[in-house]
Amino acid sequence: MNVCKEPSTEDTTKCHILPHTSYNAGPIAPPLCPGQFDSHHFPESDFTVHSCTAIADFTAAVRQRKRHHQLTTGMHNLTLTEKMASWSFIRPLPSLLGLLACLGLVTPFHAPPLTSIHRSAFSATRSSSVQGGSQRAVTFDRLLVNIGHDFNPETGRFRCRIPGAYYFTFTVGKYPKKLLSVMLVKNGQEVQAIAYNGGRKQGRKVQSQSVMVNLKPMDTMWLLLQESPRYAVYSNAGPYITFTGYLVYPDAVSSTELISNHLSPPGLQYPGCPPFGETRHRWTLRDEMEQPRSAFSVARTTSVLGERVGRQAKDALTFDLEYINIGGHFNKTSGHFTCRFPGAYFFAYTIGKHPDRAVSVKLMTGKGEVQAMAFDEDSSRHREMQSQSLLLSLHQGDTVWLYSQQDERYGVYSNQGRYTTFSGFLIYPDPDRTQF
Repeated sequence: MNVCKEPSTEDTTKCHILPHTSYNAGPIAPPLCPGQFDSHHFPESDFTVHSCTAIADFTAAVRQRKRHHQLTTGMHNLTLTEKMASWSFIRPLPSLLGLLACLGLVTPFHAPPLTSIHRSAFSATRSSSVQGGSQRAVTFDRLLVNIGHDFNPETGRFRCRIPGAYYFTFTVGKYPKKLLSVMLVKNGQEVQAIAYNGGRKQGRKVQSQSVMVNLKPMDTMWLLLQESPRYAVYSNAGPYITFTGYLVYPDAVSSTELISNHLSPPGLQYPGCPPFGETRHRWTLRDEMEQPRSAFSVARTTSVLGERVGRQAKDALTFDLEYINIGGHFNKTSGHFTCRFPGAYFFAYTIGKHPDRAVSVKLMTGKGEVQAMAFDEDSSRHREMQSQSLLLSLHQGDTVWLYSQQDERYGVYSNQGRYTTFSGFLIYPDPDRTQF
């Protein structure tokens, strides 16, 4: 229930509906940005609303009130008693709507469907190229999916509404004779991973990257293009540029209050302010928490070069940076993921190609069964990347790991930009074999 105190002469009532997103409810003046509070008076109805929610509800009520007033001013043939009866019907409506919204008993007119409350997913594409220096954030002109309305294609930014573990993946096209460098950024400029190609050849290529990160409400994720004109991203009606993200596991809490990224009604958006707040949604994770959870996402910040010839043992590729490790099932020191909950798992990895070296990295299970491969035998000086992904059905105790070819012709490149990443998570547990 929203916390609303009774108004008094000493305390202007505040109704904090959403974290970091409390708005003034006055329908006449523009809404105040977060951190600003005030109260507004409705001259036609002789009541004051103090910083509550559902501004659209109040606006609709006042507009209806004004239309009613215009009609009644022309009804000279009505008696005073009839006019008073007509006004008495409409006068309490805005205050009643405000009270109900503040108590959480009604849903604002522009609230998203209930099915989007604990779901968040988007996928967007771009059909034109972008030159470095023309804009920082990669924006999009086609929105394929936007469950929860958490992604804004015009700004290219995803804003977290539900705290939890999210999986992001993007693919960008390399512009002919230009360098490619696109970073997945959290909030300001916290680089999470990079898609890079240092070649300047005429041909076009695509590079992909993916990572899983833990987000809090109001965190943002976006793609940053290098500002130098030496860099560019290529696309056409194909398209080459895609950006996808979705919530894998909400935070493991008993209940939470969710902000809203749902678009405000036309005519009610004001520059410099976030979207209007909606009645907060309270929900529990009882059903979700009854299901097992397993997820990891890791990266390397240093390169590794193959040096051994004729060595029979296969050592796993290890990692030094951990984004997420739900359940603690991944050991970054050994590089092994060990299945605890049988079921269907998704795995994805991206490998940086070292200059003057080929790259050959296999996704392995058990003692060395190859499941997939990322490969590039080009030994040119420039750096680029290779990606791979697949689903695996695992039993309890199964292990999954990456193996890089270890002779001197091969290598894996990475630095603080995090070229090399590895992620995996449980999609569907096996109900017949899962033990809690």
